[in-house]
Amino acid sequence: MSITGQRVRIKLDENLGERCRRLLAEAGHEVATTQEEQLRGALDARLIAHCRAEERCLVTLDLDFANPLVFPPRENAGLVVLRPPARPSLEHLEECARTLIRGLQRETPVRKLWIVEVNRIREYQPEEDDT
Repeated sequence: MSITGQRVRIKLDENLGERCRRLLAEAGHEVATTQEEQLRGALDARLIAHCRAEERCLVTLDLDFANPLVFPPRENAGLVVLRPPARPSLEHLEECARTLIRGLQRETPVRKLWIVEVNRIREYQPEEDDT
């Protein structure tokens, strides 16, 4: 269980493998994969709708989900885009997953967009409505 005391419900996209799933699960989070749920190759809109319905945070390498105009963070259970360095190794991907796990110990990405790099998490901060 994370320090926040919250077990985060995660949907792991098909572009991330078993090692990432295992790291997140061992950290105490509930992880479902797109492969397990026959969502491989699903259109982005279908995948994000599925995540919303299940109240699961999507963890992916797909940069399309980093566009807050297309996928507004406030409408989702969380969007996490892993950004390893160019020409990433398996170790880079695992370190991004570990960085995410450390971030989840402090807070959850619910209704947020996190860009997770090796040893760094950037959070998209939308401008507040003035109304």
